[in-house]
Order: sequence, then C-alpha cells, then structure tokens
Amino acid sequence: MSGPDREAVVAELRRLLGDDAVVTEPHELARYEQGWRYGQGKALAAVRPGSTEETSKALAFASTHGIRVIPQGANTGLVGASTPDMSGAMLVLSLERLSKTLEIDAVDRTVVAGGGVLLSQLDAALAEKQLMFAIDLGADPTVGGMIATNAAGTRVLRYGDMRQNVLGLEVVLADGTVLDLMAPLRKNNTGLDAKQLFVGTSGVFGIVTRAVLRVAPRPVQRSTAFVGAQDGATVLRLLTHLEAHMADVLTAFEVVSAQALEPVFRYQPRLRSPFGGSLPPYTVLVELATTLPAERLALDDLLESALGELLEDDAAGGITDVFPGKPADLWDVRHHVSESLRHEGEVVAFDISVPRASMAAFVVAAREIVKAYPFIRPCDYGHWGDGGVHLNLIWKKEETPRTTAELKAELQPLIYDLAVKRFQGSFSAEHGIGPHNQAFYDRYTPELVKEVCRLLKERLDPRALLGTTRLG
Repeated sequence: MSGPDREAVVAELRRLLGDDAVVTEPHELARYEQGWRYGQGKALAAVRPGSTEETSKALAFASTHGIRVIPQGANTGLVGASTPDMSGAMLVLSLERLSKTLEIDAVDRTVVAGGGVLLSQLDAALAEKQLMFAIDLGADPTVGGMIATNAAGTRVLRYGDMRQNVLGLEVVLADGTVLDLMAPLRKNNTGLDAKQLFVGTSGVFGIVTRAVLRVAPRPVQRSTAFVGAQDGATVLRLLTHLEAHMADVLTAFEVVSAQALEPVFRYQPRLRSPFGGSLPPYTVLVELATTLPAERLALDDLLESALGELLEDDAAGGITDVFPGKPADLWDVRHHVSESLRHEGEVVAFDISVPRASMAAFVVAAREIVKAYPFIRPCDYGHWGDGGVHLNLIWKKEETPRTTAELKAELQPLIYDLAVKRFQGSFSAEHGIGPHNQAFYDRYTPELVKEVCRLLKERLDPRALLGTTRLG
C-alpha cells in the first residue's frame, strides 16, 4: 500500500483499540472482504471498535494518515457498498462490537440501539415488552447498516421504511468528530432534519454508532391468505379493494409471479403449494394484523369474509383462488423466493420501484424487453403494496450466446431506462447505492442533487476517506 507502513498502522490501531479489536489474518479478514451478492476486495485490516469513543479514535487516526475506510454492518448489503476495493489499502470499520447498547422506553415507544445491534437481537428484546421494530427483512442486518441503506422490507405499506422510523442518531464523522443528534422527538420543526443526511447515504457522510428508533405495539393476532390472480390489473384491483375496506389492519401486500414461485416448491420440498399442480399467474400474500384480541376483532373471519365476497363479486373473473393459511407457513414460502431462484441459474436482480398504479404496466413492459432474449426467464416478485418489485432475470450459462458480464451490461440500461424514464421510477427501491449500481446513480441523478452532495461531502469528509460510493 502507499502511505503509512502496514505494520506500523496495525500496531498503532492495536495500541488505540486493543488487540482484539484489530483483525489482520487473511482467513479472518475473508468475511469482511466478500459481500453477500456483490463486492469483493482486499482489506488493509479490519477494526472493530466497541464504543463511540473507540470509533472516534479509529477514524481520527485514519484521517491523520489519509487511510480510506469502508464502514460495514453485517455485510448483508446487495450493491457492493460494504466491502473494500481491491487496493489492499482500505480499512474495514466493522460495527459488530457496537452491540451492547439496547435501551427500551415502553412509554415513549422508542429504543436506543447501538449501530452494531442486529435486527434479530432488537426484535427479541422488544418482544419481551410486547413491542416490535417494524422493518421486516430476510437478512439479519445491523441497525447502522439499515440506516445507511434506508432498509425497507415487507411491511412498508403499514409502517414505512427506516427514514420514517429513525428519530435520532449519533454519528462519527471522517475526522473523528462525534455529532450528537439523539433527541428522541417525533415533532421537531426547527429547520433542516440533519439526521436524514445519514439515512440511505451508504455511510459516506459519517458512521452511525447509536440510533433512537420508533417502535410499534406488537400485534397480538395476524391473519394471512394467498390469493391467486390472473394478471397484474387484478392484483391492483385487489389492493384498492383491501385498502378501501380494511386499511387500518392491512400490514402487507406481497406479490409473487408464477415464474418466481414455482422454484420455491421445487427446491423446498417441505413447503407445499395450496394451488396444486397449476400456479396462477400471480399469487398475492395478504396480511392483516392488530393489537386487538380476537374476541373484539376476529381477523381470520374478517379476512375470509372480505376475500370470499370479493371472489363472488369478481365480475372479470380475475381472482382464481383464495387460500387462508397460518402466517408462519405463508411467510415461509415468501421468504424462500430469492434463495430458490438462485438454484435456477445465473441471476441478474433488479430492485425497482414505480408508482403503484403503474406496477402492472411496468412488469408487462419489462417482459416485452426480455422477449428479445429467448433464453432468459423473467421472475418478478416483491412489495407491490408500496410500489416495489424485484425483477430477477435468470438463465442457464450454457444456453447463452454471451457471457454473464456482457448480458448484465446490456440488460441493465434497458430495464433501468424503462423504470426511470418511462415510468418515473427508481432503479434502487431499497438496496441503496454502491459500486454495483454507481454508474446508474451518475446517469439518472440530477446535477443539482449531485452538487449538493459534493458540498456536503467536502464539509463532512473533506479528504473523501469514507466508503466506495460517490453521491456527488
């Protein structure tokens, strides 16, 4: 590496933070260097501070010596933003030891959590107080990682994403300065909401060491059903109907195409399809939830009655089936979609959002584009209730005339242009920005927005030492 000698850097970091906080052995560094889906690099070392003070010391040292730093939570991100580049000169700063702070205020319905607290750890602690954190994901990220990526998940329809659930932050800037924005207020109309600068910006403005999060009462009952639909238009009619009649208890509206659902039952033999041998074009997972006990509001009866009436009144015949089921069983199917698709071959995954009213038309248009590639199978699924869809394109390597890299480079502009330019959508609904999609951030982001981000970066990280993502 250029700059300070590696051995001297490691020795000083160990003096500052302790031997256990610094990782240098190649076999131990491997898990910090490889991303879950994208991103692979080579680290100078990994540091694991155990407090805000230690995080400040590590960043101040890196700043003094001009060492670039990549913040890393649980390393479950999907755009390559949590791993170092290949230079071998970047320091990974892992949040994993910032996991001791977890203070619940049941009256205020808030929790103060360290940046390294895992989602599973947070949920288990809140469950003891009959509370929950509303972000529901298949992965198990850290609080700091969820903030850096503005994580969302399957219940945004009811509870919102991270932006709507972060009340306060403590952030360490690139030079070690600690910025305290921890006021746990739901109402604070005093100008710029500075904490939002650090939500969804990939950690390039500062590293979150603590957060105040809004939490919700834990439902005492949930009711779920699979609904079969002939087409996207039927799916949107179903959504409109449910919101018109039971929006107060509608918590999730997930949609899976037949092409995306079929592999689940092929590769997960313990899961059974209620549809038998023929899947409908779309399967909708509807969830209702409430804090009211069943004797005051029987959700199962409410959902079955509403869907039964809808099936009887469906003049267009677009709804094919209604199958109520246990929430754990139906969510088990939904959460195995992504994993099962990876068994099918090469996958290029698109994380798209468009206005909900345009979702069906977007999917049809995307499938039309893919028809030019007869060896590709489009598999779409996701969060239609909040306008998000995961469009996965899958093929067998041996059936393609070009390499995966060539096909990816060809397909990404086609799908992203469709989403952003034609449908006024986003090329990254919830995965964030990183090296995997940096070129498209540069392509679609207005110049004024990038200029503002450049000015913020120059003030908060003037030497451009944090992260591998460029926002300006």
